[in-house]
Amino acid sequence: MNLLENVLPKLKLQNPPTDPTERVHKIPVCRILPNPAQPRKYFDSDETLRLADSIRRHGILQPLCVRKPISVGDLDDYGGVYELIAGERRLRAAKLLGMAEVPCIVVEADSLRSAELAIIENLQREDLNMFDEASAISALIDLYGLTQEEVAAKLSASQSYVANKLRLLRFDDFERQVIIERRLTERHARALLRLGDARARRDALEAVIARGMNVAETEAYVARLLESDKREKPPKKRTALVRDIRIFYNTVDRAVDIMKRAGIAAETKKKDLGDSFEVTIRIPKEPDAAPAAGV
Repeated sequence: MNLLENVLPKLKLQNPPTDPTERVHKIPVCRILPNPAQPRKYFDSDETLRLADSIRRHGILQPLCVRKPISVGDLDDYGGVYELIAGERRLRAAKLLGMAEVPCIVVEADSLRSAELAIIENLQREDLNMFDEASAISALIDLYGLTQEEVAAKLSASQSYVANKLRLLRFDDFERQVIIERRLTERHARALLRLGDARARRDALEAVIARGMNVAETEAYVARLLESDKREKPPKKRTALVRDIRIFYNTVDRAVDIMKRAGIAAETKKKDLGDSFEVTIRIPKEPDAAPAAGV
């Protein structure tokens, strides 16, 4: 399934630029900043070395894509900095080789569009690992304020598919790196996530790696841990689960709307974190003050 085709129009940076403002420029490496919306967190060092060796022998065949800085009007004036949109691995390899400049296509884009393009570029990659894919889906949710159901519809996937991907983000950075480096599968990861306690999950991860467990063995091992934990702990009182979060959202929206009608510049922000929801209400101390931009 091509996630990109169902979410946003394809980013076609591989074609030769036809617009004169999109010609290829040589830009100093030191003037290119990473994109804060980059969902890819793990970069294989061996893969970067192989790419660096290829670039050393053949050069950079596909230009990087960067965002034109607002402070620099002339594309040939390198007094400002550029924000990277696509090509972080090429940039890392170029830095490894000590290259002073890299070929770039400079595009006009605000921060929202820049984030959108960075996410698209990653979703297009076939080698995106499970955590990077989860981060990209999470970034799409944050960028457009979508619910899991809405994202699932756009991806032509089930809501459970999206939820399972987002749950992977419960692993911390160290655990993610270990899982990728040890080449554990997504089914390994999902089995380990059944352990709610972070310390127990870390211990189980170490045991799975040390014993070289396959998926079935991992699932059985986690099941034994959960059964043992259940016998040791007294049963907890179950609380009712309200499945339709929109009831709460509507209540919050009505309260904020009342404040706005009273002249208070209140605002609300909702975020779907996968296994929980986060609602932030910002109310300025001064009644007439508008909320800070970008907050």
